[in-house]
Amino acid sequence: MASEAAAAAAGVAVRPAGGKWRDAVGWTALHGHWLRRRHFGPAAMQQLTQAIRASEANHAGELVLALESSLPGHVDDSRERALEVFGRLRVWDTPQRTGVLLYLALGEHCIELVADRGVQGGAAAWPGICSALQQRLRAGDYLPGLLDAIAALERELAAHCAPEPPGTPNRLPDAPVVL
Repeated sequence: MASEAAAAAAGVAVRPAGGKWRDAVGWTALHGHWLRRRHFGPAAMQQLTQAIRASEANHAGELVLALESSLPGHVDDSRERALEVFGRLRVWDTPQRTGVLLYLALGEHCIELVADRGVQGGAAAWPGICSALQQRLRAGDYLPGLLDAIAALERELAAHCAPEPPGTPNRLPDAPVVL
């Protein structure tokens, strides 16, 4: 209990203890797969790709959206997994260190934002963006909620990242990554 309070004070979203039985019987993973198939079909993925591509035209920031049905068993919390995905997808690998990862673990209803060192000043807005997205997801507005979150991230990145010169190559994928 004390460790959960310490984790909450540090801003880490820990997997709820009541969810262990759901994980054991596979409900969390099944629910996450169902949510992904129902709300993130080819048309939705295309809309998300276009929104990310359009947002990156206004600044040097690079946004990566990662969707995962459920947290893997070797991970204790969603923040740890988001940091792992940030590294594996090489979101850090941009010249100005302006990569941002928006990570969703659908089965556990976890949302994490991880930004590289070059994104200065946007961290104050991250909790509000995640909270607004969480409310939209609870209401069942998956695609509109994510599109609004991408727009909010774009506004923050435009305010805190310098514009890139025309013709600069896109270094990270615009299409959402399904893990």
